[in-house]
Amino acid sequence: MKNILLFLALVLVATQQLAAQTTIRSGRAIEIQLKGVPSEEMALVSGTYTVSDAGMISMPLLTGPIRAAGLSATSLARSIEAAYRAEKIYTTPTINVIHSTDQTLNELTVTVGGKVMAPGPVKYVQGLTLYNAVQAARGPTDFGAINRVSLIRNGQSKEYDLNNTKHMNILVEPNDTITVPPKNILNR
Repeated sequence: MKNILLFLALVLVATQQLAAQTTIRSGRAIEIQLKGVPSEEMALVSGTYTVSDAGMISMPLLTGPIRAAGLSATSLARSIEAAYRAEKIYTTPTINVIHSTDQTLNELTVTVGGKVMAPGPVKYVQGLTLYNAVQAARGPTDFGAINRVSLIRNGQSKEYDLNNTKHMNILVEPNDTITVPPKNILNR
């Protein structure tokens, strides 16, 4: 009888530990992969995210955070897909969420400032372009001069015209700073 009770106790502990590993917790890193959209947008969204202390994650292009803590990877993937559909950003996204083994993650960012709708840090992902970084900050305001965007890297500043396709595809690097200046008197 003691052996049976001991066995049941061990099974109960193992089940609780397994359940804890299958639900997402605050402070954990998760990998999110987006499929079924153009490749440049897959690069913008796909990457590693840290679940905040409040249990939320912020996804590019979405207006608000998404609750992640307490959900399974599959449930979170369905929530993200539903959010992109609800905001009419993607019609048929496919999201895959993978638990990371890292306890915490130092997230790489690019800072976007000036005349953009949501200035501040933007999550860096491999392949992030200058144009995508500005769009991840919800694009320029009505007063933003998209034709004179500054990219500051290692103390060096260079100006780009994001109306020019070749400038749109300039790759950014972690810790770059991007500034969208105000339009001048000629509205440029």
